[in-house]
Amino acid sequence: MNPQERLEKLENLIHELVQQNEEIPVIVEGRKDERTLRELGLKGELLRLNKGVSIFSMCESLSRRYDSVILMTDWDRRGGQLAKLLREGLEANGVQFEDKFREKIAALTKRDIKDVESLAKHLSRLRRIAERGVGGFI
Repeated sequence: MNPQERLEKLENLIHELVQQNEEIPVIVEGRKDERTLRELGLKGELLRLNKGVSIFSMCESLSRRYDSVILMTDWDRRGGQLAKLLREGLEANGVQFEDKFREKIAALTKRDIKDVESLAKHLSRLRRIAERGVGGFI
């Protein structure tokens, strides 16, 4: 897939994420992830994982406030482990979750970046490459 195609797919995914976030909160790992998603246009609720509170306790708390959430943890090893724990905890507490954005964005960017906080810069880089019409990989 060339940079222009990756850029279009990423922009479409982010546009869809922005729309979904109008009604559904997005769970992120930290402040930098939150800042990047705001930069990308998300205006809805973003929930940071709390240090010092177990994932299961957080999921119990979320179940009292939300019917569904979107998972946007990083796609490195730690982010994958957190996503797995969140899926298990949310499912056990009856909260629906969406992780297709994380999975699809990871698949499109895995060779270049590994975290949410790098996403805005990565998109800018792809846009510059696409504008120049340069083929190949970044």
